Amino acid sequence: MSRELDFKFKHENCKRAVLLFHGMTGSPFEMKKLGRALYNADFDVYCSCLPGHGTSPVNIKEVKWTDWYEDSMTRYIELKNSYDEVYTGGLCLGAVIALCIAAKYSEVNGVLALSTTLYLDGTTIPWYNFLMPLGVHTILRYYYSFPEREPYGLKNEVLRKKIAALQRKNTVALDNYPMSCIYELLKMSRFARQNMRKVTSPVLIMHAREDDLTGTRSADFVYNHISSKIKEYIKLENSYHLIVMDNERDFVFEKSIEFLNCLSKYTKNLKTEQSA
Repeated sequence: MSRELDFKFKHENCKRAVLLFHGMTGSPFEMKKLGRALYNADFDVYCSCLPGHGTSPVNIKEVKWTDWYEDSMTRYIELKNSYDEVYTGGLCLGAVIALCIAAKYSEVNGVLALSTTLYLDGTTIPWYNFLMPLGVHTILRYYYSFPEREPYGLKNEVLRKKIAALQRKNTVALDNYPMSCIYELLKMSRFARQNMRKVTSPVLIMHAREDDLTGTRSADFVYNHISSKIKEYIKLENSYHLIVMDNERDFVFEKSIEFLNCLSKYTKNLKTEQSA
């Protein structure tokens, strides 16, 4: 993989931005179509490889969850200093990060929580779940990886074959889940759960009923524990984990844009009333 997968889509003099985060062992590649859709809806969009991603596969085994946390906070502050409105969003681990930012910074204008991964309880997980306690909490986590296998987060079989081929080349994502990375994801997810009540920003939650990595328990937890007055929860019927690439991606894009535009309109009206 390469840092060349980072992207930013910018307009001239745009005052609203979306900061996107990709999933565990993934890359900005998986967020690019969503990013392009948001850009076409007049948002500036930013997405970069998370620490440990986008370089040598060895590096991801050395990363800590605090590296993801601190890097994401820095990126948010940079945008907050440049835009009137800043929204966060992510897929999988990226959704956890987006929510953590909102938990720390109440001024986040809105959050897109897509396939939020607080628990590893999807349809493909039971195959190796009995190994988790042995590996994750011992030194073995630095030496073992779980191979990613069918369906690769995709219900769409044509796209699944294309992504599987790219993963084998490690060009857009790893073809395995290092146990050390899973360990750090679980630690960050625990931190996110402990701080979920601090989230007051508006949140749009979208999650596939048949998510192969993380079941709807994660999305349910977010919806039931955030303190947001504005929150929406959509369950998808024809997708697996990678909802930004799968069969319902256009619907995901449409609802994301609709949600953020409504928040943006509300924010602008509020500022007008305050300045009147």
